[in-house]
Amino acid sequence: MQNTGTHTTAAPGAATPTPTHCPYCALQCGMNLTPVEGGTVEVSERTDFPVNRGALCGKGRTAPEVLAPDARLTSPLVRSDDGALVPAGWDEALDRIAGNLERTRARYGADALGVFGGGGLTNEKAYALGKFARVVLGTSQIDYNGRFCMSSAAAAGTRAFGLDRGLPFPLEDIPRTGCVILVGSNPAETMPPSLRYFTELRENGGTLIVVDPRRTKTAEQADLHLAPRPGTDLALALGMLHLVVAEGRVDAAYVEERTSGWEEARAAAMAHWPEHVERITGVSVPELREAVRLFCAPEAAMVLTARGPEQQAKGTDTVGAWINLCLATGRAGRPLSGYGCLTGQGNGQGGREHGQKADQLPGYRKLTDPAARRHVAEVWGVDPDALPGPGRSAYELLDALGTDVRSLLVMGSNPVVSAPRAAHVEGRLRSLDFLAVCDVVLSETAELADVVLPVTQWAEETGTTTSLEGRVLLRRRAITPPDGVRGDLDVLHGLAGRLGVEKGFPTGPEEVFEELRRASAGGPADYSGIDYRRLAEENGVFWPCPAQPASDDTHTADTGTGTGSGTGNSTATGAGSGGGTGHRAVPHPGTPRLFLDRFATEDGRARFVPVTHRPSAEEPDDEYPVLLTTGRVVAQYQSGAQTRRVAELNAAAPGPFVELHPRLAARLGAAEGDPLAVVSRRGRAVAPARITTGIRPDTVFMPFHWPGEGRANTLTNPALDPTSRMPEFKVCAVRVETVTS
Repeated sequence: MQNTGTHTTAAPGAATPTPTHCPYCALQCGMNLTPVEGGTVEVSERTDFPVNRGALCGKGRTAPEVLAPDARLTSPLVRSDDGALVPAGWDEALDRIAGNLERTRARYGADALGVFGGGGLTNEKAYALGKFARVVLGTSQIDYNGRFCMSSAAAAGTRAFGLDRGLPFPLEDIPRTGCVILVGSNPAETMPPSLRYFTELRENGGTLIVVDPRRTKTAEQADLHLAPRPGTDLALALGMLHLVVAEGRVDAAYVEERTSGWEEARAAAMAHWPEHVERITGVSVPELREAVRLFCAPEAAMVLTARGPEQQAKGTDTVGAWINLCLATGRAGRPLSGYGCLTGQGNGQGGREHGQKADQLPGYRKLTDPAARRHVAEVWGVDPDALPGPGRSAYELLDALGTDVRSLLVMGSNPVVSAPRAAHVEGRLRSLDFLAVCDVVLSETAELADVVLPVTQWAEETGTTTSLEGRVLLRRRAITPPDGVRGDLDVLHGLAGRLGVEKGFPTGPEEVFEELRRASAGGPADYSGIDYRRLAEENGVFWPCPAQPASDDTHTADTGTGTGSGTGNSTATGAGSGGGTGHRAVPHPGTPRLFLDRFATEDGRARFVPVTHRPSAEEPDDEYPVLLTTGRVVAQYQSGAQTRRVAELNAAAPGPFVELHPRLAARLGAAEGDPLAVVSRRGRAVAPARITTGIRPDTVFMPFHWPGEGRANTLTNPALDPTSRMPEFKVCAVRVETVTS
């Protein structure tokens, strides 16, 4: 894994370090921040946080560089008559946004207003943004870039278990299980501090299987690396389940006691015999058999997926097939066993739980559920019938810009770089009547805006996030933001007032969180037993964590929540929410481990879902004979809007590249570093060649962090999963050409 970097200790007499969390991935690594001259902070180790135990990757270690005034926005910008973005005052900028939104609504109706959020927003901001869209604007047209992250895993998990939480167990369980299958995940580069868990797994005698068409840094550490053709993970999982049945490895007692739907799923899997799967995937029958043996040999095992199998037009079924493998072998809802998803974005989990997603209300409630609408409407003080219904998913919303959706508010997202078919999305953004963007930096999307608002960053504000473990965490403010910068909550407060809603949008994050607690109470993602005081005293609290009623006794609260009891979590001593005179409310300890007693379905049983392999939305042909897959590199993050402003990270990863096998390079006559054009049905991207035997000869790889001619998402396919509405980022047909000057 990447070195933890040079950490510093505050000098005697220096300001007291503030314990907080990294702004980047869903590990939400703990760190200490100490203010230094220049309006920024110094990062030092925080060894008390159990997830990273002080370790940080290069992105976390250098995160303060984006806090510097010369690296970020410090004044609102408005589009002048000559087309330039020029500085403006806050009142002018907010007046422009409110006026344009009001004019659009008056002319075209509320659904002509769109809102596009981000998986990096705190829970408070995500909650307030969803409320703003539905209560102030009255629009159904809200979604967020987290749709592009783990929506397929969420849909499959909900379908099988009745509840989605990235990991239904803490990361600390990974080294203690017997085998882990990592499918389409490269934590060595995407979340380096987590790699220690897989290293410890092997040191403890466990085995690691990595499924990836590339021999990544993670795959290099695996006991077994399976390199399937992109888009065939579904067939691979079904082939393994076929062998589990054929070799008599099904846990029949578990299937009978804790699941339903096995016979239909079994029949579907038996149509995927090993030789057939070998032809589809390129993974040999002996490799399939070895993978099944390693997975079934120990008493406990896990399957963890990431964007590889999820970012496909059949991502929900693909994840479902891996869940079926876990269920058939009794590897779910048992200690040290289960299926989990390695969420990518910093608050991708919490961002969708509390109302940013097109079809959900706070507490992970369904927008179509009348009881959910009544509960949330009561908290918001509105008529349930006034709440709009579900809107378009992320790509569908972006595709409707300039036609059905005429004005857009973007908060914490950069779809010009991160969306599939990005050139088309850029064109749709340009066609809008009005675009407003709230961001820390002048991203490629902000450059297109009519109004840009400079907002606070992680170290300049307090708020909560929810990690990939379902651990709710408190990020603490360590420094004062520069003059001219305001928080997103201030923005929503200012806009709401200008649009006629004077109350309900406070600017204090703790006040927003208190309302979020009430709105989430009783929902699948119940935060009602969590408060800021408790989060300040503990290293996070795992949801669901319902508020406990006051009681005369002082026994530990039962951890059962309808989704299975937590284990190994001591009773908290922080403040609960409830209580009466003379009574003591014992806080719920949170639920680090889900499903140990029952699943979150009506009957408590996990559901097998029969799935079958089908081709990708776009298969190679004579014109486009090669497969493209995309992903990340260790030194950059997501669209790169922030990390591309850090000199150290740019030195490590200065730009895009095309990774290809020597055999493909030989056919093209390409040498290392030669410019290559990758062409799909949607566009053309150019980047230097990087030749390696660590990728399949029929596949090329491009990282997606850069704009311009090397923008990988110019090429990607927006074909959508029918359930999750996830685009097919991970596989499309391309041709590769040499570029002559």
